[in-house]
Amino acid sequence: MVISRCGLIAGAASLALMLSASISSYADDAANYIGKDAAHLPLFDAHIHYKKPAWGPYPPGTVIELMDKTGVAMALVSSTPDEGTIKLWQYAPNRIVPELRPFHGKAGSGNWTKAAGMFDYLVQRLNQYPHEGIGEFHLHGVDLNNAPLLRKIAALAKSKNIYIHVHSGKAPVDMLFSFEPGLKIIWAHAGMSEPAQTVEKMMATYKTLYADTSFREWDILTQTGTIDPAWRRVLERFSDRFMVGSDTWVNGQWDSYAAIIATNRKWLSQFSRSTAEKIAYKNAERLFGRTVGKNLIGKR
Repeated sequence: MVISRCGLIAGAASLALMLSASISSYADDAANYIGKDAAHLPLFDAHIHYKKPAWGPYPPGTVIELMDKTGVAMALVSSTPDEGTIKLWQYAPNRIVPELRPFHGKAGSGNWTKAAGMFDYLVQRLNQYPHEGIGEFHLHGVDLNNAPLLRKIAALAKSKNIYIHVHSGKAPVDMLFSFEPGLKIIWAHAGMSEPAQTVEKMMATYKTLYADTSFREWDILTQTGTIDPAWRRVLERFSDRFMVGSDTWVNGQWDSYAAIIATNRKWLSQFSRSTAEKIAYKNAERLFGRTVGKNLIGKR
């Protein structure tokens, strides 16, 4: 096949035009991102634990200093046992939103639903302290033997107008909503191992389903540091229902706290200012009726 010189020139010009348009489109998109300004956003960390092993190496003052250094203005905290949450809340009541984790004594993530007196324990702690949620607790699947307790917990949360913070896959969330359709649920780790497409379908189904993105940083970010397309779609479509989180479930997470927060800021930087601000702190302001601002840094 013979290709004329004019044809080659025309083809090259066409390719150059397409590349230019593609680069221009990318540049336009990038120009709409919040970019480096994400580093200056106040953050609401929607998934902190202050477990007993952290109390010595990370006393309350040190935890608040870590939050200050990373620009975390406020945090949703649950702990094993609940005394950890109360320690932090009493030390810095303007920075800590407490929620009640069921785990205490011998009741842990795998057996808490079987523990004697669990519902009475929850009622007693909720009456004693201003917890704004029940959780984060684990449901590793749907066990119908747990249904009576979970139904009572869902009704309790609904009656007090507080959140359920659940670490689970899709099925337990469906079950909880079947008990109380108007329940307010924060889905820990945005479903943990559920794909973005499942998270999107769940958000579309349940109008009072929210999520923290702890441990999803490296699902949202690709290996090249860009945003995974499926995660971009769900985060932008439901930008008013996500919050960032760190999940300080072991001391190693406290050791790496600055790096975890920096990674969250990295992916937030690749969204529009409106979306980044909602996920960083504005959604939490709406959900918990607080003002989350940089003026809180350095205060208690």
